[in-house]
Amino acid sequence: MKRCTFIWILLLLVSFPIASLAQALTPARDFTNAVLWQQTSGEYRALAFQAYNFARLSLKEALWEQANGKPNCVIVDVDETVLDNSPFQGHEIKKGISFLPEDWHKWTSLATADTVPGALAFLKFAASKKVETFYVTNREEVEYTATLKNLQRLGFPNADDAHLLVKTTTSDKEARRQKVLEKYNVLLLCGDNLSDFSNVFYREGKNTKEQVDAVQHLFGVKFILLPNPMYGDWEKPLYSGEKLSEGDKAKQRLDRLKSY
Repeated sequence: MKRCTFIWILLLLVSFPIASLAQALTPARDFTNAVLWQQTSGEYRALAFQAYNFARLSLKEALWEQANGKPNCVIVDVDETVLDNSPFQGHEIKKGISFLPEDWHKWTSLATADTVPGALAFLKFAASKKVETFYVTNREEVEYTATLKNLQRLGFPNADDAHLLVKTTTSDKEARRQKVLEKYNVLLLCGDNLSDFSNVFYREGKNTKEQVDAVQHLFGVKFILLPNPMYGDWEKPLYSGEKLSEGDKAKQRLDRLKSY
């Protein structure tokens, strides 16, 4: 009896660290701090306000300078630029995964995403200056109605069929930006991903850091960048290989860390 009790206690003690370790090593948990930072830190809010404060100043300046006769507009991304999807990311982490399309569609269908700090105030300011807003997003056509509902519920200006451009055949936003440029004077662009501004950063196979340095004078002026530590095109170059599992990606992320 004593021997059985000892073995049972030993197994119990050993199993807890193993279970805890297994949970800690779940690849999706790599993103816990990133999501918590966006949801809870004052620094995230401050950076978002800072971005939109620069947007307001830059918009005022651009209104003085432009004189080409076209109506004025700004182009904004939606996710992590005007709408905060961190609750979705938290949901996925708690499930032990990074991203499932069906979960994402369920989240967007709720139309309950909150605003990114400063976004609504800035776009309302732009509207007061007769500057229209175009929402260029890589949300899919099936998410169109719910996305409009979410934007309208929060009171975003120009949240209508004429100003929402979702993904149809490609995630490349350049054609949609050019479509807006045909009839409008684009004063500035807001996004959380460099691809929201130009294809030169990720889609042309160039060195992203070099391209950023080359146009550094445009950030905070023409390009307004919002913080997003959770996901983005920046992560894609970290991985090599096809059909990688979450474990494979986690290992490659660890391998890419600089150390000493």
